[in-house]
Amino acid sequence: MTWLRTLFALLFSMVAIAAAPARAHEVTPAIADFTITDRQITVELRLNIEAFVAGINLDGLSDTNQTAQAADYDELRALGADELEPMVRLFAEEWLETFAVQAAGPVPLSVTRITIPEVGDASLPRASFLELTGEIPPGTGSLRIIWPAGSGGVVLRQNGVEEPYTGYLQGGETSPPIPLQGGAAKMPVEAFMEYLPVGFTHILPKGLDHILFVLGLFFLSPRVKPLLLQVSVFTVAHTITLALGALGMVNVNPAIVEPMIALSIVFVAVENIFARKLHSWRTFVIFGFGLLHGLGFATVLGEFGLPASQFLPALIGFNVGVELGQLAVIAAAYLGVRLWFGRHPKYRGRVAIPASVTIAMIGGYWFVERVFL
Repeated sequence: MTWLRTLFALLFSMVAIAAAPARAHEVTPAIADFTITDRQITVELRLNIEAFVAGINLDGLSDTNQTAQAADYDELRALGADELEPMVRLFAEEWLETFAVQAAGPVPLSVTRITIPEVGDASLPRASFLELTGEIPPGTGSLRIIWPAGSGGVVLRQNGVEEPYTGYLQGGETSPPIPLQGGAAKMPVEAFMEYLPVGFTHILPKGLDHILFVLGLFFLSPRVKPLLLQVSVFTVAHTITLALGALGMVNVNPAIVEPMIALSIVFVAVENIFARKLHSWRTFVIFGFGLLHGLGFATVLGEFGLPASQFLPALIGFNVGVELGQLAVIAAAYLGVRLWFGRHPKYRGRVAIPASVTIAMIGGYWFVERVFL
């Protein structure tokens, strides 16, 4: 079993290295709100502008630290608005050659306003705004928006009409025709299916803290019943706060939620070391931690925005995607570890406890990082 301990040491060392960066390096989608008034289109883009200026290819990327431009990105994040704005203008001139609005032909766009917040909480991405305007040709009934390759994901939101269009594009994709007068709101099934992968990818590969929490539940016992009970309680709890957060009924500062999520990881991992079975009080604690994780999910969902006309199907789709991501983590852990070693008499001492110690160390590092660094 020496080789197994070595394998786990290597595996969790890699997880620790990959998981160490703060949320400042997490890639979030851009949001494009567009309105048409008197044949003029106004597009307000909310985006992590430093990643764009640094020249990072955001397609399929979950963390900016995985790129060669990571150091440039961090330097740009430290600049004040006055220093960063000239760089943004230079970037925008070139980028507007690839970002396009098609309405019976190309619609020339120009930058009319740049809004860059001052440097704030370094643990969170800084959301800047670009306002673009252009003239829609007379007699045009619809338009398409082309999102440039390398720009990651974008949420498109039409404003000022009934039954507005809301969609999600990856880099290099083009929207379907969007009627200028509205009426392109998605059907419930379409909204559900569109937000399903959003929830899934928040767990795999982006949700490293949620992955480690689920693994903490997994390593308590090799028996299936305690695992199912823990996961069920966790699911019910985070579904409650996810829904309340999405409805705007609960709003907690991420600076409070994120360190508490890190502590929840430490707790379940440390308890795995000393407890051999699922105690009833742990179930209540997991429920409380589930409420915290739900607030974290709600923060991410707020970055995307839910279509007002299909709020419930989109919310359910996101939540189902989260559950599928969690099940995928459990299935991978079961097939990779428990299926082969779960019945071994030394499983707890040589697998579960070393894994839990590593998870607790990562969670402890995250807590210190999110509070003090």
